[in-house]
Amino acid sequence: MKKMELNKELLKKDAPIGVFDSGVGGLTVVREIIRQIPNEKIIYFGDTARVPYGSKSRDTVTRFSEQIVRFLRTFQVKTIVVACNTASAYALEALEQESDIPIIGVVRPGARTAAEVTRNGRIGVIATEATIGSQIYSEYIKKLKQNVTIYGKACPLLVPLVEEGLLEDPVTEEIARRYLSELIDIDIDTLILGCTHYPLVRSTLGRIMGPEVTLVNPAYETARELKELLAGLDLLNSQTPALGSNRYQFYVSDMAEKFLRFANSIIKYGILSARAINIEAY
Repeated sequence: MKKMELNKELLKKDAPIGVFDSGVGGLTVVREIIRQIPNEKIIYFGDTARVPYGSKSRDTVTRFSEQIVRFLRTFQVKTIVVACNTASAYALEALEQESDIPIIGVVRPGARTAAEVTRNGRIGVIATEATIGSQIYSEYIKKLKQNVTIYGKACPLLVPLVEEGLLEDPVTEEIARRYLSELIDIDIDTLILGCTHYPLVRSTLGRIMGPEVTLVNPAYETARELKELLAGLDLLNSQTPALGSNRYQFYVSDMAEKFLRFANSIIKYGILSARAINIEAY
């Protein structure tokens, strides 16, 4: 099926960017967007009532993603970033086909960078069970570089540990070490952090893997690709939004106060509010 044509009448430079994730992990993408394209306004939705996505079916993740896109579209966003590897793997193609505004995911940018930086052609991917099972990183990387071997490892316990704020906890290090041990043994030289929660424990993962392994952060690469996309469409906001203009707005499907505390610890911008909404209404 062909992608829907972009409706350029809907695309305004000063319109916000929509970003969504299954929970708090997508805040790593928001943090990178703020760093790399600071004039942009952002509407973020975290599906905290239905996290994690990694253990859910393709149909369920696609349905959730379509609801969230409908919610974000109520803000007249100029583009949407699927800041969730599982949703990017399962739902991105359907979302692109249904949308008349640009939509990007986090898988392709990370895959492209891994293909570029690997020296020995042995690339590890850590992610949710759904992302690993989809083989989406392997598919994208092999389109770019055929002579590579991809080793996937599902790390399901890392998401709840991050969601609980246990970023520098011995328990997190022990669990990560158990997951990563087999990747160390097979001599990978590149590791894709294939879940947007994982950059929040990047220092732990880097310490375990050692300095010879390059960690690829798809959140950083996605923000870079977003900047290129907006520049190519002449949609970069050239004006700094005025104070009090709701520059960054955060919405969740549950536990707004807990999300707010976590968001402020990650972004360090001084997020004033996060509102819970009924996403099932969309």
